[in-house]
Amino acid sequence: MSRRAFISLIAGAAAAASLLWSLAARAQQPAMPVVGFLNSASPEAYARPLAAFRRGLSETGYADGRNVAIEYRWANGEYDRIPAMAADLVRRKVAVIAANGPSVPPAKAATAAIPIVFTAGFDPVELGLVASLSRPGGNLTGISILNAELGPKRLELLHELLPTATTVAVLVNPANPSATSSAQSLQAAARAIGLQSYVLHASSERDIDAAFATLVDRRADALAIGNDPLFNSRSEKLAALALRHALPAIYQYREFAAAGGLMSYGGSLADSYLRAGVYAGRILAGAKPGELPVQQSTKVELIINLKTAKALGLTIPLPLIGRADEVIE
Repeated sequence: MSRRAFISLIAGAAAAASLLWSLAARAQQPAMPVVGFLNSASPEAYARPLAAFRRGLSETGYADGRNVAIEYRWANGEYDRIPAMAADLVRRKVAVIAANGPSVPPAKAATAAIPIVFTAGFDPVELGLVASLSRPGGNLTGISILNAELGPKRLELLHELLPTATTVAVLVNPANPSATSSAQSLQAAARAIGLQSYVLHASSERDIDAAFATLVDRRADALAIGNDPLFNSRSEKLAALALRHALPAIYQYREFAAAGGLMSYGGSLADSYLRAGVYAGRILAGAKPGELPVQQSTKVELIINLKTAKALGLTIPLPLIGRADEVIE
């Protein structure tokens, strides 16, 4: 055998050994964990919260595409699709499921083994989802967003802006687990400040159109929108309809005011999803969900859209402007 042939043979054998070693090492590496992101709304409506969720994961050392994968399931407001989506994530054996409010009960029904991190505006103890806030037990924990507690304050803000108003309408999604308690809380708050109120239901885009037609017929002076992911994903539509019908309206999240709604007052979705991302990362690192206390996102924002106020012919009192966290001009 010539010297050149011998050297080529040795080099080929070394390359083959290196390839075998690389394949063996790769086979020994654990598979990349997968987070199932289950949401009843749409990706367009949740761009900011989703970015915050990824930041939360990164704070615990996990980066999407590098050492963790995220599989998304968006119901786009069609809540009847959520149980099948939850079951699909369970079949795929994801490491943890991140679920928003209406997605939580279907996720819990789909699995008692896979950890679930929720972000929701309801009391998880009252709904029987966790044993207690301090020690949830089972496979659920998450972030509770201030919601029903702030409903009365939203009505007070409307009343401060519209002191001569006599009737307020309340819009809720009956498919939301917290719809009944939210509506009752808002109606009680309305009575406390001398306002008449009535409740309208909307669980689809078509229902929203019908609800506004009813608002016009019943001549409501103002509208308080109950918290729901369907309404989150239809912020632009709700803001446009309220402006078209010259109806002062208030909602929970900043996205509504940014889309042209008059006012928003409530917890921060971005803050809540940041915390949820941190919890998901901690669970990926080995923490047990039942031992992670349910957190309450206490960050509250008042956003006022002065451009919309002007279009509605309203003058915002200076003290109210002074209390705003953000004024959109």
